Amino acid sequence: MELKRRLQAQAAAEGFARMGICRPDATPETAARLRGFLEAGHHGQMGWMAEREGWRGSAAALWPEARSVIMLAEVYTPEADPMAGLSQPDRGVVSVYAQGKDYHDLVKRRLKRLGRWLLDAAAGEIKVFVDTAPVMEKPLAEAAGLGWQGKHTNLLSRDLGSWFFLGAIFTTLELPPDPPEVSHCGSCTACLDACPTGAFPAPYQLDARRCISYLTIEHKGPVDEDLRGLMGNRIYGCDDCLAACPWNKFAVAAQEIGYQPKVGLPELAELAALDDAGFRARFAGSPIKRIGRDRMVRNVLYAIGNSGLPALAPVAAALLRDADAAVADAARWALKRLGATGHAAR
Repeated sequence: MELKRRLQAQAAAEGFARMGICRPDATPETAARLRGFLEAGHHGQMGWMAEREGWRGSAAALWPEARSVIMLAEVYTPEADPMAGLSQPDRGVVSVYAQGKDYHDLVKRRLKRLGRWLLDAAAGEIKVFVDTAPVMEKPLAEAAGLGWQGKHTNLLSRDLGSWFFLGAIFTTLELPPDPPEVSHCGSCTACLDACPTGAFPAPYQLDARRCISYLTIEHKGPVDEDLRGLMGNRIYGCDDCLAACPWNKFAVAAQEIGYQPKVGLPELAELAALDDAGFRARFAGSPIKRIGRDRMVRNVLYAIGNSGLPALAPVAAALLRDADAAVADAARWALKRLGATGHAAR
């Protein structure tokens, strides 16, 4: 217990907002829930979720020698209203988490420092994870008492609201676990009601194939036409269900300067003109870089089609013969939505 208290103090000194501990086998229901999600096809094109299903469904299977999982929360609460950009149709809206530097790098750096401190303080082994390994962070964080998975399946906290990243340190050390958190959603359905595309078939269930975050980031190729018009000007991710949560009134300010917004509300016309080199330069050091130029420009063209701004028709027309088939298709769709038949003919 003394080691745990010192670890908590060190985690706070590193900038983590909360820490909790659970056993690797503390989420026995995860495997069945994951299986149901996959069998329903709700993972869409995210085949990697099924490829390592065994590890993803059981933290104990991922590293059998681990005896404790240390879950940590790092806050990235926005200073401004994340929904304000939806009323600016000539601009693209980027999810809050992707506005600053890549959180993978920032969180992992802190985890490694904290892990080294732990190794110096006690004999043992560690492995650190930030969203890139087959680890189900949200169920583990709930088991460790950091928060609970809301009806939108994201993690919520009575102390932190919605806006925080999760990191995990697996260790062979036996550390006292924390009591798990329970749901405090009650009868509220604000997050479900806020979803533009109806991506929640039921409370606590997500169909990623209808989720704008999935569609703009993970989905390759053209997006179904019945969903394009619902995406508005969201070009990378979607914060609607997070922003709608009443628990955000307890959200605390972010401390990490790296999460300060750099991307802002970029002009759609500017982004549509990017080539591959320009895209990589524009989003260097950002999580946005992982989707590549073609997918970003595809998303931008959907936003142009939803803008209702005929002045953007020439921007779309310039991409009608783009080398990427999904981009060219999006350009045709945008022109049709804008009623710019003359441009489409050219």
